[in-house]
Amino acid sequence: MRRPAISGIAHNRSSRLEGFYRRSLEDRVALISEWAALTSEETALLADSIGPRHADLMIENVVGRFAMPFGIGANFLIDGRDYLIPMAIEEPSVVAAVSSAALLARAGGGFSTGSTDPVMIAQIQLLDIADAVKSKNAILASKERILACANTSPSLSRLGGGPQGLEVRCLPDTPAGPMLIVHLLIDCRDAMGANAANTAAEAAAPVLEQLSGGRAGLRILSNLSDRRRAWVEVEIPAKAFDSSDYSGRDVIRGIAEANAFAVADIYRATTHNKGIFNGVDAVLLATGNDWRAVEAGAHAWAARDGQYRALTDWHVRGCEEGETLYGRLELPLAVGTVGGATRSHPSARIALKILGFEIDGTNGIGPGNCGHDGDTVARSGSHGAKRLSEIIAAVGLAQNLAALRALATTGIQKGHMRLHARQVAVSAGAEGEAVEYIAARLIAEGRVRVERARELLQT
Repeated sequence: MRRPAISGIAHNRSSRLEGFYRRSLEDRVALISEWAALTSEETALLADSIGPRHADLMIENVVGRFAMPFGIGANFLIDGRDYLIPMAIEEPSVVAAVSSAALLARAGGGFSTGSTDPVMIAQIQLLDIADAVKSKNAILASKERILACANTSPSLSRLGGGPQGLEVRCLPDTPAGPMLIVHLLIDCRDAMGANAANTAAEAAAPVLEQLSGGRAGLRILSNLSDRRRAWVEVEIPAKAFDSSDYSGRDVIRGIAEANAFAVADIYRATTHNKGIFNGVDAVLLATGNDWRAVEAGAHAWAARDGQYRALTDWHVRGCEEGETLYGRLELPLAVGTVGGATRSHPSARIALKILGFEIDGTNGIGPGNCGHDGDTVARSGSHGAKRLSEIIAAVGLAQNLAALRALATTGIQKGHMRLHARQVAVSAGAEGEAVEYIAARLIAEGRVRVERARELLQT
């Protein structure tokens, strides 16, 4: 499937940014500004995006701001297109690791992705039901009437979204007695969809009470968005993992064995999946999306068969001379490119622009303006949110690959502590050039400790 071209980035350029981390902060900002065609105002916002007054309009009881580092994951090739990935995260080694894994993936042609339509579930809880079977049949027989009542967003309908279907589930034995649960299936297009789903549930509740003879309780979306999933695959030749210390064949076998451990064991699976979300959450946060909702849905999805498992599948393919490492990640990913913080937070708007999404003057973010055959694509024609979910899935798989590769070779701590050393130096009071000097000494000694950093500062 060919992807719609996305304006805002130069497509003849590569996301392979060799030595990007060695450049000065000013040089990195200049490169990203050129890549995303940022205005001078947007470039300035990378350093300081919201003031206290702006923050006061976003949430309640504001007393200040809490800044997060905003970095760039490099080297990503996704469905044949180069991407630079905006990531907001405080943990050392995450951005470096995901960039390294993305470079490995290029050896196999990069990541291939896909996604479902952006359908969310709105739930209506019906209680005090005298005859569950009769009520269920009455609701199903009135499907079109209910969907018409739930069609509360003319803008979604114009774009081909809105209520698409209805389901009824019986919960015969709960601590509060039997219940009927009605699911409204809402196509949210490029919105995350919480407001659309909740409004639809509220609107449909009265007619459901009438049809069922019961009482409507909760009317709210589910964050288990299992109808709204994204997936990503990659296949990398074993030789891409060759190094002076390790055979590529041994490395990919170790990665497959590590994944098998996480499939079988809940304790390993928990940490395994946390590593995936090091990448996923960083992009969600940078783009103004609800990382808590995505995490809740993904963790539920990981336990859908009754046991919490790894979200990924890694295994070795091919014969001895042509072995490859195949990886796949699939998870619920309800994200938006319009509405909410994606529109109100300047950094989120800039992050989406770095990813190639257009910023317009009417509704925040659009998906780009070139269709499969060069025709115009509607600004919110569902390319935006779907594409963002696929990009985020690719970042999650890359982050997992980086972690498993480290675990299968040198161990997770070597690279992490090397990057953590700078934070330790700062914690000890180092400033300016002293930060790099102290960090280098800590690494050379193998003693990345605040106490040792303080001793070095005093010498």
